[in-house]
Amino acid sequence: MSLRKGKHPFVRQEGSMFETASLEIPQAVREMAEKNVAQVRQAYDQFSGLMRQAQDAIVKSQGAMAQSAIEIQAKALQYAQSNVETNFRFAADLARAKDLKDYLDLQSRYAKSQLESYAVQAKEITRLMTEAGQKVQQRP
Repeated sequence: MSLRKGKHPFVRQEGSMFETASLEIPQAVREMAEKNVAQVRQAYDQFSGLMRQAQDAIVKSQGAMAQSAIEIQAKALQYAQSNVETNFRFAADLARAKDLKDYLDLQSRYAKSQLESYAVQAKEITRLMTEAGQKVQQRP
């Protein structure tokens, strides 16, 4: 498609300067995305409940399971649930983005916060695993 005056759908000419039009996300698309996020969230909530029940059953049936392993498993599950919740909030925010700039700003903030969060989570899991290893070594 030619960029001649008035011929390109995303560029308009004002005087001698070209201006890029805002790439607005249509309201219908945002509503559909929000609906999809809600449906996936409902499915996740059901799955999460089943996972908690399964974890409880494993803990009860494995009476001899080391307390450290249970703590690590519980912390990992807590982090996984927290990360999924954060992802749902992010997806909902993206669904409400009004234009490309808003969308990209949201992505940038999300990426930064997740990197920070993952670093904290990895440090805590490493600490728990180190403590578990020390407990095993201390046993006669």
